[in-house]
Amino acid sequence: MKIGHINYLNLLPFYQFLKKKNIPIIKGVPSNINKLYKKRIIDAAFISSIKGKNEKCFNAGIAVKRKVKTVLLCPGEGFDSESDTSNMLKNILNLKGQVVIGDKAFKQKNCIDLAEVWYEKYKLPFVFATFCANKNFKQYEKLINEFLRKKQKVPYLTIKKYAKKLGISTKEAKNYLDNIIYYRLGWREKKALKLFWRKSDEYLRNKKSARN
Repeated sequence: MKIGHINYLNLLPFYQFLKKKNIPIIKGVPSNINKLYKKRIIDAAFISSIKGKNEKCFNAGIAVKRKVKTVLLCPGEGFDSESDTSNMLKNILNLKGQVVIGDKAFKQKNCIDLAEVWYEKYKLPFVFATFCANKNFKQYEKLINEFLRKKQKVPYLTIKKYAKKLGISTKEAKNYLDNIIYYRLGWREKKALKLFWRKSDEYLRNKKSARN
């Protein structure tokens, strides 16, 4: 097994799950994991939703019902080099500002939550990544189903240590994992994914037409 791992708080439960099973991982930010997956350096990972459209993916992802807290649009202009999906989300929502994602977003102030804007517009959850594989599909399907089968318990001291590194309280980190992020994709999440892909395609077509 060669699994890529997004090294953010939102996948700490998955990291603990893999650690208990002694499965080696390659860590990276989303944009790097996407590149490793495309080059087949890794077999499976939670890859950015924008890259998962034509891949073999399972009923697992990084999803939020409304607010995410770690995908923000802050004062300024530009995109986050660690992101693929969130940069596109900014475009299709037609918003101006600086995209900031991941653990560093916890320290930002006076920003807009992109997942919340999406929810207000479409009344759907948002899926930032999907768990996909490019080989050994049955093996990875079994693995991810085992992960989804029961809530993964992250030791309190592990959360405390991670929270300290981020400069946030243990309570905030625990609330984020317990009440904001979830991983099982149902029909509403799949509907949201299809809508995101369609809006992304429309944005790219319009951008191409504007250049011609």
